[in-house]
Parts: sequence; structure tokens; C-alpha cells
Amino acid sequence: MNNPSETSSRRLEMSTLLVATVTSFIGPYLISAVNVALPAIQTEFGISAVMLSWVATSYLLSTAVFLVPMGKIADIYGRKRIFTFGLTMLTATAFFLSLTASVPMLIFLRAVQGFSAAMIVSTGMAILTSVFPPERRGRAIGIYVAAVYVGLSVGPTAGGILTHQFGWRSVFWSVIPLGLASVAITIIFLKGEWKGQPGETFDLSGSLIYAAALLLLMYGASLAPDLLGLVSAGLGVLGFFLFFKHERSVPWPVFEVRLFQHNRVFAFSSLAALINYAATFAITFMMSLYLQLVKGFNPQTAGFILVAQPVMQALLSPVAGRWSDRVEPRILASAGMGLTAAGLFQLVFISPETQVGYVVGILIMLGVGFALFSSPNTNAIMGSVEKKHFGIASGAVATMRLMGQMTSMAIVTILFSLCLGGEPVCASSQAFFLFSLKIIFLIFMGLCLAGIYFSLARGDLRFVGKESRPTKKE
Repeated sequence: MNNPSETSSRRLEMSTLLVATVTSFIGPYLISAVNVALPAIQTEFGISAVMLSWVATSYLLSTAVFLVPMGKIADIYGRKRIFTFGLTMLTATAFFLSLTASVPMLIFLRAVQGFSAAMIVSTGMAILTSVFPPERRGRAIGIYVAAVYVGLSVGPTAGGILTHQFGWRSVFWSVIPLGLASVAITIIFLKGEWKGQPGETFDLSGSLIYAAALLLLMYGASLAPDLLGLVSAGLGVLGFFLFFKHERSVPWPVFEVRLFQHNRVFAFSSLAALINYAATFAITFMMSLYLQLVKGFNPQTAGFILVAQPVMQALLSPVAGRWSDRVEPRILASAGMGLTAAGLFQLVFISPETQVGYVVGILIMLGVGFALFSSPNTNAIMGSVEKKHFGIASGAVATMRLMGQMTSMAIVTILFSLCLGGEPVCASSQAFFLFSLKIIFLIFMGLCLAGIYFSLARGDLRFVGKESRPTKKE
């Protein structure tokens, strides 16, 4: 007969895993599904390519601005409390997004949705880690991470079908049932609360410096190459310098920057992650526009084509993760980055006459490359630190991902601004659009080549973080 306390503990674990998995699915699903719906949004509102990119960028920017401070706030006031509030806000925002009638309101609500996503991302993994004991934690985290790739896989297909059959607003309607169910499970089954160390205080000044630096940098990128844009971006870089200096001087920093100074594997692995996301995130955004506005496919067909990349990521990432336990992560990750660079180089040559099979083949190559990079690189980040820094390392992974995603969209915004100006992507501007794609893919390929250097130069994982890696005797 089962012990009642053990039964209650297992019920809490399963409820936590269910909620965490669903919420880790929602974010990537929203991002990838909305990317497929963007041409339909452009058609309805008649907006420029630059303005259209802000529908995606506003969500990412808001998430990145609030991810770090919300993680610290959750440590102080309770992770479940912040998680529940964020999940409720994300669900409510999805409802209002489905009703919006103007582009400014659409972008504003996407930013609010990004704010709510920051509350979820910064607390979901922490709650999962707190609830599951070490002997069952790895499997739970594996399911949590797999849900991210499932969201990326399902998003293009589901977003394409929904947009084609019911309009782009249905994409936001589709997350409401998942959100409501997750809120109900959290309130009913997740008993108790989880916090960080007692006596922690919130670093408000550091959070404000971080937010200002990030906003200035992204605003400057959107205006480049205008003088105001360059000045704003320069102030953003200066702001990050001040942020790092400030964080080194406070007892309870909002982000632990000392690891980047004293841990080469951690620092270079994090930088490699940032570069990889910067070189790959906007691919779905650009290929969605290419397939629908150049090749003439409807959103449903475009979604089926685009799903080739994340499906390969979902299938191969667990395999690559297991390989990285036996082969040095830097070797696998570097090989993945090289394969990604090769795929990006082939995308430079796409045209209106390019066969769909060629595009699918490239997307499969990119998916394999990203799978070979992502899991081993994450393993390197988490394995390079002591147990007491697992939370910091997890936050670094999420921050590098978001910073890379925003950088990717910033590059696209700048090139669209230079090549298309305020014009939407249409028949008359198709040549300029294709030219901008070629330049963007070449830039992304160059980033991957730089990323290979940092990936190889990080050193071997087996020489660091030994405190957090069990020995054979253990």
C-alpha cells in the first residue's frame, strides 16, 4: 500500500510536470504560429515589412527585458505566485489580441504578452527543479525541453491551417483553452510555494539599467543606419557596460555576471548560444514571407513546408544530448554550427523558380544542424557550473536565447529598412525583398562561422564543473 505522503508527492510532481510542459509548449508555439500568420496580418492592415517585423520583435523584446528581473522577483515573492499571474495574463492577452483592430494595439498587446511570458519562462523550470528529486529530475527536464521543440514543430502547421481556414486571429484563440486549463491545474493541484534564499532583495537599479540598455539597443537597431539609430545603439552598448559593472558591486545582483569572467566554458558556450540563435531564429519569419509572397503558397501549405526544420530538431535533439555525455559537447556543437552555416549558404541562392523540394532539403539540414548544436551546448552550459549555480545557468540559457532571437530580428529589420524602406512585400518590391534575403542569409552564415570559433575555443567540459558531475563510484 502506497504511503499517503508519497502518493501526494507523486501527484504534485505529475501536476507540475503537466503544467510546466504545457506552458513550455505555448511560448514556442505562439512564436512560430504567429510567424506563419504575419503575411495575413500584413494583408489585412496594409503595413510595411519593417512594421510587420515589430509584431514578432515586440514579443521577444518585452520577454527579454523582463525575464531577468522577473526571475529575481519570483525568488523573493514566490515562484508559483509569479507563474500563475503570468499564465493568467498570457491567456487574457491572447483573448484581446484576437479582437484587436489596429496595428499599434496589436504590437502593444504582443509586448504585454511577452511580459507575461517572461514570468512563466523564469519560473517554470525553477518550480520543476524544486518539486522533482534528483533521481527523477533529469527525465522531467527532458520532457520539459522536448515540449519546446514540439511547440516549434506544431506552430507552423497549426498556424498555417488556422490562418488559412479561420483567419490569423484564430492563432491567438487556440492558446486560450491551454492557458485556462494550466491555470486551473496550477491553482488546484500545485500546493505550497517555492522561493530563493531568505533575505534576498530586489536590485531595482540594475533591472532599470538592463531594461534601458536593451531598449536603446533594439530601438537603435530598428532605426539604423540613421544617425539617431546609431546613437541609440551606442548608448545601449554603454548601458550594458554599466550594467555589468553595477552587477559586480551589489550583494544580490539581478544577474550573476561573475560566471562570465571566471568560467571559460560557461562564457564561450553562452556566447555560442547567442550567436546561433541570432543566425537562425529569423529563418522561419523570412521563409514564411518567401513561401507565401514569392512562391504564392497559402498559409496552410507554407506551414507544412516550414515544419520540416523543427521536426528534425525535435527528433534529433534528445539523441544529440545523449551523445554529448560521451563526446565532448564542443565537437558536436561545432559540427552542428558548421552544418547550419552550409544550409544558410544554400538559402542565398533561392529565387521565385526554386523547387519546393530544394527548400525542404535545406530546412531539414538546418534542423539537423540546430539539433546537433542546441542540446550539447546546453549540456556544456549546465555542466560547467556547480549545483548552486544551476538556476543562474538556466537563466543564462533563456537570456542568450532571447537576446539571440532579438538580434536576429534586428538584422532583418535593418536590412528590410535599407532595401524596402516603408514598402510592403508585394510584386513590385519582390526583387528588393529577394536581394535583402540574400544579404541576410550571408550575414547569418558569417555569424555561424564566428560561432564555430567560440564553440571550439571553449575547451573540454570534462575539465570543469566536476563538483556537479557524478563520478563512477557515485
